[in-house]
Amino acid sequence: MSVLTIKLPTNEVSYELKIEKGILNRVSNEVSKVFTGAKIAIVTDETVYDLYAKSIIKDLEAADYEVQCIVLPPGEQTKTFDSLPNLYSAFAEFGLTRSDLIIALGGGVIGDITGFAASSYLRGISYVQIPTTLLAQVDSSVGGKVGVDLPEGKNLVGAFYHPLLVLIDPLVLETLTDSAFADGMAEVIKYGCIKDLNLFHRLMDLSSRKEVMQHIDWIIETCCTIKQVIVQADEKDLGERMVLNFGHTLGHAIEAYYHYKTYTHGQGVAIGMVAISRIAESKQLTTDGTTDRLITLLQQHRLPTELEDPEDYPKLLPYIKKDKKNIAGSLSVIVLSDIGNATVHQTSLSFFDSLDTGGTT
Repeated sequence: MSVLTIKLPTNEVSYELKIEKGILNRVSNEVSKVFTGAKIAIVTDETVYDLYAKSIIKDLEAADYEVQCIVLPPGEQTKTFDSLPNLYSAFAEFGLTRSDLIIALGGGVIGDITGFAASSYLRGISYVQIPTTLLAQVDSSVGGKVGVDLPEGKNLVGAFYHPLLVLIDPLVLETLTDSAFADGMAEVIKYGCIKDLNLFHRLMDLSSRKEVMQHIDWIIETCCTIKQVIVQADEKDLGERMVLNFGHTLGHAIEAYYHYKTYTHGQGVAIGMVAISRIAESKQLTTDGTTDRLITLLQQHRLPTELEDPEDYPKLLPYIKKDKKNIAGSLSVIVLSDIGNATVHQTSLSFFDSLDTGGTT
């Protein structure tokens, strides 16, 4: 088992990320180490319910916990305010108190909306993250960002609310679709781009999902360690943590523009990383050839590198204006000096003047 501990001295929060194959078989044992209450509400989606929730419920009930499972539809469309009242009502009907626990069992959508519901119901109930997608295991379950989407943009309403515990079981990745697995690889590649040249090179040597899975424990631990260090240094996303948003300014805009139906999060981030790097290279902010190296790796792991319709690029600008990193007319854009080295570039919306060509000049 690999155990990483996130310690946040600013508010005295400390919790563990446990990475181990088969850890989902003993959720009750791990939960009992951090939780002494009686009731547990599990929030999951329809897909994960059939795959994993039933056995986890049986395990928790065998340990004398009173368990309720709330099942939501899968997909980004669930991560909205419309889903919150049903969650709050289910918590109330179950009689959850501040001494009880909520478990987020699923991918990034479930983790984000469950964490936000936990942060706001009764002004805060403890929760545990059990991520079941690669994207959630390496990124969204780590660091305490929770939230929901608005029609105007992604994650515009949210909070920093950390879990008691994160349980990561790499074995669950075997049940992911190829598309969902590739989605997570976009975030893995992002980590290599922003902080770890060795990770980037290792990923270049892996040409198939099977090969990636042979190294998955190391990959997950490497990504989580990078995020652990960054979050501990900048919990509130005011400085260094911004580099984790490489590709996300455009990625979120792509998701929102297409109403979360055409491109997944990972696909949006992949396209966003390429477009940003093209623009940055044209402005001599990024070393020549960086974008080509990035495109090669993304395509190798079956991710798109540009929009199907190039005429849609300028239509993303209204969504970029609403990005959380746009403050008082100044926009923080994450660019690569080179592979493995990201910086925060303070600029304005004019940075994206060449976006109508996908970043080319």
